Formats: sequence, structure tokens, C-alpha cells
Amino acid sequence: MSPHRIIARLDIKGPNVIKGIHLEGLRIVGKPGELALRYYEQGIDEIIYMDTVASLYGRNSILNVVEEAARDIFVPLTVGGGIRTVDDIVTALRSGADKVAINTAAVTRPEFIDEASRSFGSQCIVLSVEAKRRAPGKWEALTDNGRETTGIDVMEWIAEAEQRGAGEILITSVDQEGTKKGADIDLFSAVRQRVSIPVIGCGGIGKPMDAVNAFKRNAIDAITCASIFHYNTCTVPQFKAVLAEHDVPIRQ
Repeated sequence: MSPHRIIARLDIKGPNVIKGIHLEGLRIVGKPGELALRYYEQGIDEIIYMDTVASLYGRNSILNVVEEAARDIFVPLTVGGGIRTVDDIVTALRSGADKVAINTAAVTRPEFIDEASRSFGSQCIVLSVEAKRRAPGKWEALTDNGRETTGIDVMEWIAEAEQRGAGEILITSVDQEGTKKGADIDLFSAVRQRVSIPVIGCGGIGKPMDAVNAFKRNAIDAITCASIFHYNTCTVPQFKAVLAEHDVPIRQ
């Protein structure tokens, strides 16, 4: 079995990293450069930068943050928020990103996934999905950092995105996000069964055992964490140690 990835997620608004619950009630938790360097030095596998207001204001304002990070951080960097065109992807990659995460632009124009994957390869394109439970076994895809509904069924959307060339799915459980009450295993498992590309789970990780449970259920290939690291609940080495103790394959 391939080792699972532990990914730090930095949600950014202006010059700050912010965190909320259910993508709402955002509060400042630190500076992106300081947090990213700390997690890199602790042994994080990847870092995801999300501009939480880029789609709202029609611009991406975090590329200077990514460019600065790329000088000192040598793990894969993913940039999301405000990625609307092939030119935006070029700019993100030139700034030091290895991958881009797209959500709103892909929902608005699904052909963007085809264009992006053809131009840069599927390995570079991550479909970001903000999933809100609407009924048992049914989730709706949201956009604009959870601000807008779409009426789109998550399972149908991720299957289409895979066919169009998305290389990974970043699935965020809006219901669990920021609650630290554990991963949404039902959602993650449903996504895992629907696609064959890697699935990155996001939302609800409050302790290392939450990740152990998700990995043991074979629900995801990677996990993103925010609060557990931002609030110093545990360090990256402590987190990985618990996974290793429970025989979860991880990167050392």
C-alpha cells in the first residue's frame, strides 16, 4: 500500500491565515509564511494554500505568499482560490506552485478541467469540492468558500471531473469543517468508491485517531489538517507517530 500523505491546509485572507467552523466565523490564527515553514520543518508532506476570498473578489492575492514559500519549502505546494483560466495556472506554477485546486471556475465551466489537464497534465489539477449533506447519502457541491449553492450532486460531479482529466479530488466536508469532531467517513467513503483517482479528505480532524479511522476505512489517500496544527493540539511528528503506531503507512 502506498504511504498516505499528511497535508497542512492554510486558508488565507489578506495577509493572514484564518480558520472557522463550517467555513464561517473566521478568525486569524497566524501568518502564512511562519506557519508553512513550521510545518515544513516538522515534516509535513504537502501544503495547500487556499485564498478564501479570491472567487468573491475575482482575483488571487496569495501568489506572492507562495513565491516566498517556494524559496525555503521543498514539499509539493497546491494553490487554490481564484484559479479561473489557463493563464492563472501558468502564473501559479511560475510562482512556485506544483498543483492548482479549482472549484468555482470548474463548476461554472466544466470544460476548464479539460483545458487545464491537457495543458499541464492531470497530476497538476486538483478538483476542490465543498460538500454539504442534504439527505442520507446525498451531498451538494458549494462554491465561493461555501457561500454559494449550486444544486450539483457531489457524486455525479466528481465522476464527471475525473473523466474530464482531474488528477485528484480534494473533498471538504462543510458539515465537519472546523468542528474537530472527526472525519466525515460516509462522505469520504462515497467519494472513494466513485472515483479511481486519489482522494484528499478535509474537515473535522481534531486528533490523530480521526485520521487513523479514515485511513483504516480506506476512505481517503491523504488527509488535510488545519486546526489541529494551527492551535498546537499536536505537532506533525506527534501526528505521524500515532498513525505509525496504528500501522498506517505514512511518509517519513
